[in-house]
Amino acid sequence: MYRAHVLVCGGTGCTSSNSLEIIKALESSIAEAGLAEEIKVIKTGCFGLCALGPIMIVYPEGCFYCQVKPEDVQEIVDEHLLKGRPVKRLIYKEGSNLEMAKSLNNTDFYKKQHRIALRNCGVIDPENINEYIAMDGYQALAKCLTEMTPADVIKVVKDSGLRGRGGGGFPTGLKWEFTAKNQADQKYVVCNADEGDPGAFMDRSVLEGDPHAIIEAMTICGYATGATEGYIYVRAEYPIAVKRLEIAIGQAKELGLLGKNIFDSGFDFDLHIRLGAGAFVCGEETALMTSIEGNRGEPRPRPPYPAVKGLFGKPTTENNVETFANIPQILLHGAEHFASMGTERSKGTKVFALGGKIKNTGLVEIPMGTTLREVIEDIGGGIPGGKKFKAAQTGGPSGGCIPASLIDTEIDYDNLTAIGCMMGSGGLIVMDEDNCMVDIAKFFLDFTVDESCGKCSPCRIGTKRMMELLEKITSGKGTLEDIDKLEELAYYIKQNSLCGLGQTAPNPVLATLKFFREEYIAHVVDKKCPAGVCKALLNYVIDPDKCRGCTMCAKVCPAGAISGTVKNPHTIDTSLCLKCGACMEKCKFNAISKK
Repeated sequence: MYRAHVLVCGGTGCTSSNSLEIIKALESSIAEAGLAEEIKVIKTGCFGLCALGPIMIVYPEGCFYCQVKPEDVQEIVDEHLLKGRPVKRLIYKEGSNLEMAKSLNNTDFYKKQHRIALRNCGVIDPENINEYIAMDGYQALAKCLTEMTPADVIKVVKDSGLRGRGGGGFPTGLKWEFTAKNQADQKYVVCNADEGDPGAFMDRSVLEGDPHAIIEAMTICGYATGATEGYIYVRAEYPIAVKRLEIAIGQAKELGLLGKNIFDSGFDFDLHIRLGAGAFVCGEETALMTSIEGNRGEPRPRPPYPAVKGLFGKPTTENNVETFANIPQILLHGAEHFASMGTERSKGTKVFALGGKIKNTGLVEIPMGTTLREVIEDIGGGIPGGKKFKAAQTGGPSGGCIPASLIDTEIDYDNLTAIGCMMGSGGLIVMDEDNCMVDIAKFFLDFTVDESCGKCSPCRIGTKRMMELLEKITSGKGTLEDIDKLEELAYYIKQNSLCGLGQTAPNPVLATLKFFREEYIAHVVDKKCPAGVCKALLNYVIDPDKCRGCTMCAKVCPAGAISGTVKNPHTIDTSLCLKCGACMEKCKFNAISKK
């Protein structure tokens, strides 16, 4: 028995901030102090509060250290682990009075969350199957195989109201039922872990922090639908997730939880990992299956749907990581428990990757129906620097945006669809007054243009024409007719593209036109970017009343566009200015502004 456990985040975010060095230093210092038999160091998954990483939590007291550095480790060992005195300077402080939040669960970031898909992330060692089993792992699978028929399993999933968390929101139990009804000599289960949205890292964190939950869920799905083989399609850019999946699959096979005759039930199920090369279009289910088959990842016309003719031409059930992560808890605690959370048509919780202009960037899991205001102000901690909230982008390149006027919108599938947005897989990018919404639309469309597979002309050609119109508008050469053309083209592409990528590619443009059309008009009529982002439409100006003639701006200007003498106001030659902003960054007197 250990008297203390020290959990350190081993997810991608904290690993990039040297958490592995912290773990190594911890183990070394603990051994030197003669505490190796008393204190266990555990490399766990993402705690969620990525803005504060690397994070370390000491149990049983739950002391929460943030932004720990390798050089802090010795002090933590000497003071906390040896003498029982927490290192106050490293404990997270929040609120205007800077109270110390000694437990992660007591922070404002966590208070309104309810973790189901993320329940084990940051709690267990994801590379140790025994810790997953200790958290009721594989009990749901045992219950299904020993007490329930496949039809019983599907009924529970249907009754729970779980909808696909990959963006489409299709009822999960209904999808399973479609596959189960089709007779075939072979059926498949596919996990879509091809998380391609910019700023999204929900699925990656689940795979890194709780891989056995996905294995258990896919096996349950296999039993319910009559499949005996499964594939996890995960992008190669997720090496930690891939490694932990490989370890978890090996451990499950060793204990007889994967493979032949699981729980002596006569049911066989095996899993394989397939690596994706980062093509965004492979997030679409038919393109993903085509890629698993060894072909170029391009979507197929539907019907036939995968439940009839999917992977290798056989009936296939495909769900994303977060959808599967909910399954064991639904089967273990019952449909009513899951359905008691959320709204009437959107049950349960939703995981979001909270990023952008927000204080607490990270991973959050909230009950459906939580308002956007609660996410941004209560959980996210508000907008830094006293800036005003402008909009939140949901669904990445496939989504829309929620303006500040709709900040009290309850987040669920139907409410977001009603305002012209979509849930998407869970990226939530927060924007403030300094963001140009025309530029935001151009950013996401530029991504989609690059990621189009080119199979259908509405997407292949149409998105490029839209991009050309946006570039024309942001360069100051656009007209009001161009705005009308842009909108007309967006609707055409949405209605005529082959797959979800093309059908949703115009969404960021349509959403910004709907809520921020005045910004488009300012770009083409006034030839100005209200947010001061589009370089072609702005000039840097020095206020002679504020300029002290320190010459710093002239020294950093790469184009030699700034002239003036010491202690006298300077001026900028706009014909030479590169509009890089270096002068504005260096000015100590706020004398330079964008106009």
